[in-house]
Amino acid sequence: MKATRIHLLRHGQVEGFEQKRYNGQADIALTALGRKQSAAFAGRLQHKQLAAIYSSDLLRCRVAADQIAILQQPSPQYKEQLRELHIGDWEGKSWQQLQRDSPELWQARLDDIVNVAPPNGETLQQMAERVRVVLREIIAAHPGGELVIVAHGGVNRVILLDAIGAPLDRLFHIEQDFACHNIIDYFTDGIAVVKQLNG
Repeated sequence: MKATRIHLLRHGQVEGFEQKRYNGQADIALTALGRKQSAAFAGRLQHKQLAAIYSSDLLRCRVAADQIAILQQPSPQYKEQLRELHIGDWEGKSWQQLQRDSPELWQARLDDIVNVAPPNGETLQQMAERVRVVLREIIAAHPGGELVIVAHGGVNRVILLDAIGAPLDRLFHIEQDFACHNIIDYFTDGIAVVKQLNG
């Protein structure tokens, strides 16, 4: 059987992108460019025979999934498990603000990005576990098919790290620009091959 191919997309540019901040699971709107980037995905994928379109249920991802679905048969399926890392009390706060107000916890997370959570948030390990479950379900539901997943920078990095067998603490060794396009082939023997990264 041929591989299951996933087109793993990151949502378009979001409002407030100029300042580094944690958006987390807040429903941040796209900029005008972000909306154009979402529409561009539809043109890029219109000739693919997509078996399914999956997306985080947050608006910034849904826009792209909905645009792709205009030119495709499958309706998007929105999954809460594909949401970005739950950043808790840090949601909406800038990196600069957190470095000033919570320097010890900020440094603790830098020292152990996998296991240290922001206040009332989740750890990267917890996020990875929920993403892995839904990804296995998606792949199992469409053996040999070609799929789209629209998600977030953190979620995509976890999926890509798992695909190449790298540990989670290498999270920021992979770039995920706004509106990037990754391609991963999943084979029945458990091997995954990254065919395109941050395209």
